[in-house]
Amino acid sequence: MLYSKKITKALLALICVFVCLISFSSLTAYADERELYLGGFAAGFVLNTTTVEVVGICDVLTDEGVVSPARDCGIKTGDVIENVNGININSVSDLNAALCIPKKSSSIVITRGGQQLNLTAEPVTDKVSRQKKLGLLVKDSVNGIGTVTYIDKTNGTFASLGHPVADQSKNIMGINGGTIYTCAIYDVKKGLRGNPGELKGSIESDYMIGKASKNCEYGIFGEISSDFNTSDLRKIKAGKINEVKMGKASIYSTVEDNKIKEYEISIVKVDPLNKENRNFVVKIDDSELIDVSGGIVQGMSGSPIMQNGKLVGAVTHVFVNDPTRGYGIAIEKMLNSY
Repeated sequence: MLYSKKITKALLALICVFVCLISFSSLTAYADERELYLGGFAAGFVLNTTTVEVVGICDVLTDEGVVSPARDCGIKTGDVIENVNGININSVSDLNAALCIPKKSSSIVITRGGQQLNLTAEPVTDKVSRQKKLGLLVKDSVNGIGTVTYIDKTNGTFASLGHPVADQSKNIMGINGGTIYTCAIYDVKKGLRGNPGELKGSIESDYMIGKASKNCEYGIFGEISSDFNTSDLRKIKAGKINEVKMGKASIYSTVEDNKIKEYEISIVKVDPLNKENRNFVVKIDDSELIDVSGGIVQGMSGSPIMQNGKLVGAVTHVFVNDPTRGYGIAIEKMLNSY
């Protein structure tokens, strides 16, 4: 879950490091007084979306035989169900409720490729559950692995990723809450030129970190669990963008052994006014990290960037054609967004 235009063209491509325009004023007095703790630990994100997407078409066993109303009416995988029988569909439970309306035919509004289509289907009664069904496999949540940037004990919140979770059209996903859990990293797919790497981990659903409430251009934010233990985390101060210098810095991330480690980097470009939140270009210098992961990999989104003992930003993207380089967002943007 990181260059000027000339450099971007030369490197051809970059990706968000997730398995997502506030002006650069100085940090407020309140932000300076926040009780911040350095993150750098991996987390598993389960986010409830505000859309219901079709991920498969299936058959329904009825008293009269096997049928698929969804297939018959033209619904396809990837469609987003917007409305059924006049009811806006924001969750699977909304869909089930709409199908319970006693009608022979159901009017269905879907979005496909950016266009809305109006379809009509006849729901059938499942032989076992006796519920009305269309023969759809749908989802109303997304999950992935990323990194928590900091914990703010002053207001009981967390910040992570440094970029939004987006859909296939690169639009920021609306979320209706969600949960983040601890995550055990069990393997690393090493990043190579043209082939981004990835942290592979298992979401530990028995150990909640907090509740997600906001997905925006600056990351995923939410409330930290009241019993989350910060005793092993480092208390820090936030640095201002005008304090950041090109040169040595470090990132904190969990890549192996499920331990937060500090890795050496260089900040090779500072761009305070970048409108796409690409405020830093960073280069991985740490031979240990390069040996293990090749550099920046998916799942490291949100890894905090430190310079001169202060938290100054978070890693957000990796260059596909050079996994040792990536973009970062200034911490001021994250602090001022939630």
